[in-house]
Amino acid sequence: MYPLTGDNIFILVAMTATLIISLVAICIGIALYRRMKRFEKAYVSLQTFLSGNQLENLLQDSLKQIKNLSVDSEEQKRRLNQIEVKLRAGIDRAELVKFNSFDNLGAELSFALALLNQERDGVILTAINSLEECRIYAKEIEAGQAKVKLIPEEKLAIEKACHTVKV
Repeated sequence: MYPLTGDNIFILVAMTATLIISLVAICIGIALYRRMKRFEKAYVSLQTFLSGNQLENLLQDSLKQIKNLSVDSEEQKRRLNQIEVKLRAGIDRAELVKFNSFDNLGAELSFALALLNQERDGVILTAINSLEECRIYAKEIEAGQAKVKLIPEEKLAIEKACHTVKV
């Protein structure tokens, strides 16, 4: 056996410290390996559902569906805008006011018919009946107003048509 001198003691302490550090490193390595295996199991179980579908595939399919829905939504918005323009321009307000144009006639055979769109543009048709004839007049209406003189019944028909509820 070797005699215990200062150098030998130093070497012995260094070897013992190296051995202890090596054992600790091996223990830490084993613990990290076990932890990594548990993490890998958790990751695999997260990736695969009970149905066997991969999470990544499901997410990719969902993204494709969202993109398709977005494209469809834009197309529907475009079509809806076209429909709304047509709806606003179309006649959707009609009001009829019947009246007697002459005192000697009864049964209110004359009338004023206002046909307007949502912008209050359109036409007013007026029929004036007498014993001998019937005359029909058409007057253009813009923004609820006519460029020509209106009789009170025509004004009333336009006013009623303008106050109906907008869509």
